[in-house]
Amino acid sequence: MEKHYKKMIYDTENRVTKSLQIQMLDENSPKYGGFSDANGLIHAKFTIYRVASMIAAYCNADTKFYHDENVYNSILLGLMYIKNVQHENGLFDYITCNFYSAPDTAFCVKKLIPCYEFLLNSNDDKEKIICKKVEEIIRKGAVGLLEGGFHTPNHRWAIASVLMKCSRLFGIDELRYEADRYLNEGIDCNEDGEFSEKSAGNYNRINNDAMIMLSEVMGDTSYDQYAIRNLRMMLTYIEPDDSIFTANSTRFDKDRLIYPKDYYMEYLKMGTKYHIPEFLEMCNSIFDIVEKKNITSPDFLIFFMLNPEYRVIEYDGSYQFPDYNAFYKKSGIARARKDSFTYTVLNGKSNFLYVHNGTMKLEMKVAGSFCEHRAFISEHMEKMSDSEYHLSQVMKGWYYLPFDEKPETSDWWAMDNDARRKKYGPYMHIDVWVKEVQDGLDVRVKTSGVNGAPWRIELAFTGAAGMYLDGENKKLRGDEVILSKSDEIELYNESNSMIISGCFREHFFTDGKEDSELRNSVASTVYLTAFTEFDRIIKIRNKKGVVKC
Repeated sequence: MEKHYKKMIYDTENRVTKSLQIQMLDENSPKYGGFSDANGLIHAKFTIYRVASMIAAYCNADTKFYHDENVYNSILLGLMYIKNVQHENGLFDYITCNFYSAPDTAFCVKKLIPCYEFLLNSNDDKEKIICKKVEEIIRKGAVGLLEGGFHTPNHRWAIASVLMKCSRLFGIDELRYEADRYLNEGIDCNEDGEFSEKSAGNYNRINNDAMIMLSEVMGDTSYDQYAIRNLRMMLTYIEPDDSIFTANSTRFDKDRLIYPKDYYMEYLKMGTKYHIPEFLEMCNSIFDIVEKKNITSPDFLIFFMLNPEYRVIEYDGSYQFPDYNAFYKKSGIARARKDSFTYTVLNGKSNFLYVHNGTMKLEMKVAGSFCEHRAFISEHMEKMSDSEYHLSQVMKGWYYLPFDEKPETSDWWAMDNDARRKKYGPYMHIDVWVKEVQDGLDVRVKTSGVNGAPWRIELAFTGAAGMYLDGENKKLRGDEVILSKSDEIELYNESNSMIISGCFREHFFTDGKEDSELRNSVASTVYLTAFTEFDRIIKIRNKKGVVKC
């Protein structure tokens, strides 16, 4: 992986150059020595990440900053700031939300640990000084983790893995005992390889890092298997534009454009340890993506310094994404790929279908109002065949009935309304079938049980530059509302087009009730409208290499 190493050298140098420009150098400032993030905030976590990159560059003879005096002084200033903002109990604040935060302290300590491990073997006097200061921060932070406290599932494994690692580094048994308390809860990775937060864009890799660290420290390779399972699943989460499918996430990465570069070390470690060729191919693919998208390589230079054998590992070829149809039942998601066309079916989400052809993305929703419901959100998902999925929901109508006895108060909000009897009915049944066909999908939507309700099917397109509708070629801005009685609509850009046929329009009630989900404001949205009961098939066809004028 020598080519990857050289790219990391180049990008680390650029990170250091940038860091030197954003360090607070006002000696009278309480933030003296810290680094300012993109929002102008100076805090421990961002500073630790900048300092860690600087340490890698300063200690690596292949960088132009090797033993550079300015970088050395910047590192010391950064470490001084970090020490000053570390609380007496060892914990750090994550100033945008968490204070005296054990999980954020774990993330901070985790970033410094590989730097510390590398510096432990140094004979250079200045590197020894850096090592001592880093050790003080790590030790104090590790002890602070004994206070515990977390908000989210992934926090447990970040804390536990750092506790276990520091117990090994410093011989403190109490840290190991505390780690065992977290691990006693069991790892929340299902048989599909998915963790609880379903965060393919961020927290899955955080969990994988923790599992791999636990395996390394404890000598228990069962923890590796969680990471391997997730990494295999992630091979089916890459879209035709090389981004990660994130719409299923329950965290901040939902719907964000994120590339898989930060999974690199996990694929490299597990690929080499267990001789998994597709993982090593994925390492090459990640750097192909870095080059193609002109983004920085992952900040992992220090791991190549700790493991110089990675540089001599060479594996030819990048990962060639095969056609697949993967149903992750426990996770409520199906991912399928055919050539450069992917689609995703989701259970329990209002946007139940996503289609991606590399340059255009389609999100599909069935929406309308029925009692408290505002959109179809499937309760059940089943795989009917290798090419078809069925989603279903029963919406139960209900009404409150008067109390049998006079209530203690006439104040509605103080009444125990949950104790009221209810009148139930009617029931509205919604069924959706998604079937893969040649060059696309057939989506059948059936509603029954309630007559006359104005419902709609929303098809939100991003990446479309124009549209053929009613015999006219219309340019798109990317925020339009489109209704037409025409059976067929074609949306296109310079590379591809999608054809939607089986269209219909029976009404113009597209906004829904006042508390309905808002439409995607950066998408061209095609509405197909009808009154229940209805049974319709919408045909989605992908065309490649189409250039419209």
